[in-house]
Amino acid sequence: MDVRVVADLSPDERAACFQRDAGVAAVRDEVADIVDRVRREGDAALRAYAGEFDDVEVGHLEVTDEAERAYDAVDDDLREAIEAAARNVRAFHERQLPTDWRDTFDGRELGRRFRPLDRVGVYAPGGTAAYPSSALMGVIPATVAGVDHVAVTTPPADELDEATLAAIHVAGADAVYQVGGAQAVAALAYGTETVPAVRKVVGPGNAYVTAAKAEVRGDVEVDFLAGPSELLVVCDATADPDLVAADMLAQAEHDTRASVACVTDDEEIAEAVLQACERQVDERARSEVIAGALDEDASGVFLARSLSEAVLFAEAYAAEHLAIVTDDDEAVLDRIDSAGSVFLGPHSPVAAGDYASGPNHVLPTGGGAAVAGGLSVDHFLRSTTVQKLDREALADLRDTVTTLARAEGLEAHAESVERRFDDDAG
Repeated sequence: MDVRVVADLSPDERAACFQRDAGVAAVRDEVADIVDRVRREGDAALRAYAGEFDDVEVGHLEVTDEAERAYDAVDDDLREAIEAAARNVRAFHERQLPTDWRDTFDGRELGRRFRPLDRVGVYAPGGTAAYPSSALMGVIPATVAGVDHVAVTTPPADELDEATLAAIHVAGADAVYQVGGAQAVAALAYGTETVPAVRKVVGPGNAYVTAAKAEVRGDVEVDFLAGPSELLVVCDATADPDLVAADMLAQAEHDTRASVACVTDDEEIAEAVLQACERQVDERARSEVIAGALDEDASGVFLARSLSEAVLFAEAYAAEHLAIVTDDDEAVLDRIDSAGSVFLGPHSPVAAGDYASGPNHVLPTGGGAAVAGGLSVDHFLRSTTVQKLDREALADLRDTVTTLARAEGLEAHAESVERRFDDDAG
């Protein structure tokens, strides 16, 4: 990793920064076969894949009772941390609940109402690391929305991670299944003898999970197709380079394909951040993973000619996580629209949002923040518009509706309105 000048980036280098790949294409065919087999063979396929991919012989697929026992088994400090994080996540998402409304517009009574989905599935990742935080982030907004049945899948293991199971229990899931990877998404989408089909599948995962969500999308709703973790820090001369580097390395330890970057208008800060990253890598337990992420094309320290150019870079990057550490953080925030979650100031590390501050950490990646936000209560609700017209209100719209209907060649539409005024002809 080195300092790169934003103005000198080639078109290919800019594309590598702004068109980050989730790795779905490389595994799409293999995932299609997995999904098809789960549809055909159900539980038998799930058990076979547990042996093949996880090296685990699975007996009971459902482990809901184990989640409750895990809550009692974890140590007090961990239990209290899970409960504290859950309270904060729940309080934030409760603020997102919309309110039904009805109002009158010139005699037309119009409104909107919101109702929760009845069944959803949440993927809680495992594999190279355990993620109890992702269980909280996936399940809690669903329960806050009022979803009737929340099912969670998490990868199988000879000894399932107690912290993840305890978090699933605290979050309020109704059922838990030890199924991982693409096969878990397929099971939730189509159902098996043990795993019931759901209306929507949400939650982060590796390229196989993301590719499976792409494969089943259309047969079942999904949240979005998220790739490896991302962080962009926008900073100026007021930033502490050691803290900037610490935040970059924190996100880099998720995955060798994570994208972690810093853009600044100050050359001394750019060099200091680079040196701090290089110095801190060897101090981290997951140093090899971090080093791999720092070598990604979308990772690095970028030097802008001005803070305005840095802001334009950040808007084009559309990062999953955006940290702003400048002399006037709010002013910079006002100029950036595309970011999954924003962290303002020197005392707002992304790690706080990853675990316990309250906002959701399931966020769009690969530039997806340019068009979508993170997981929220909204993902578990459907809205219905309501309208009630009296005769006078319909009369006011009569000429508008019939004229437009006939312009479109839809005579029956016009007639459905005209018939309501047949008595007027006399």
